[in-house]
Amino acid sequence: MAKKIGVIIDFLTDEYAKKINEAAASHGYEVEYFDSSRAAVGNVDDCEIIYGHPSQKVIASAKNLKWFACCWAGVDRFCRDELYQDPDCLLTNASGAYGTTIAEHITMVALMLLRRQMEYTEIIRSGGWSVLDGGIRSLHGARITVLGTGDIGTEFARRARAFHPEKLIGVRRSVRPNPDFDEIHAIGELDALLPGTDLLVMALPSTPDTEGILSRERLALLPDTAYVINVGRGTAVDQDALIDALNAGRLAGAALDVVVPEPLPADHRLRSAKNLLLTPHVAGNMTLGYTCELNVKMFCDNLDRYAGNRPLTHLVDRKKGY
Repeated sequence: MAKKIGVIIDFLTDEYAKKINEAAASHGYEVEYFDSSRAAVGNVDDCEIIYGHPSQKVIASAKNLKWFACCWAGVDRFCRDELYQDPDCLLTNASGAYGTTIAEHITMVALMLLRRQMEYTEIIRSGGWSVLDGGIRSLHGARITVLGTGDIGTEFARRARAFHPEKLIGVRRSVRPNPDFDEIHAIGELDALLPGTDLLVMALPSTPDTEGILSRERLALLPDTAYVINVGRGTAVDQDALIDALNAGRLAGAALDVVVPEPLPADHRLRSAKNLLLTPHVAGNMTLGYTCELNVKMFCDNLDRYAGNRPLTHLVDRKKGY
């Protein structure tokens, strides 16, 4: 019986299928494509590898699964050991495929906030043609703190550098050199950094350590002229505290691409918060063609490694969640 790979991706094209098929055939694998997780549940028993964005039910039903190649960067939903029938099943993510698109999103919303684009849009829509008091602000000369210096945080730092900020600070679990930042600090130093921050960018995975990391107390440490952008996980922010700070003018503005829950209910308080720019989790996902192309390439490259008994790239430690 031929070895089999199950593929569940909603961005599949003929070109991507050709690349996957060629890579699979070169190592003696057959590929079966499923157009949905519902179609895959109960039909993946003979799949040694699953690639894509299946539901948890698909993974739990895969009796012979040895490697789950998730096409997302965030894999917190797939880190529970009991989800896998084989406790040694490998899990990889697609960290590295999303840096470009999410860094562009961060840059876009940062400029929209700083240059007060939302306020000007409302003036124009209401028939006005006036200049706001107080002027606008810039990334030039700004003190930027990036919470999370992985692929996304680093790609944003490279773009932000072109705007000549006053200081570009990276914050991570442990201090490790990164030439794209002026300084790198450990998370334990975050409280001391917040009072001097103009723009706080959050690009963190969902782990027990990151849940609620931007608490009410930490929001209070930011200057009332500061802006917050979150593109990591909604669980990292105390949303009620953020809403209160925005509505009271204790924060200049914020942009959230990730929230809790998703989708956001129509009557949720976030929708009416002052100076809050909301997007429905579109900074990353598969909204950019380049991301899809790189995602498929990363899987095919890792398949070569897997077939050759070499270490996989982007291997996830399920206990750590990343």
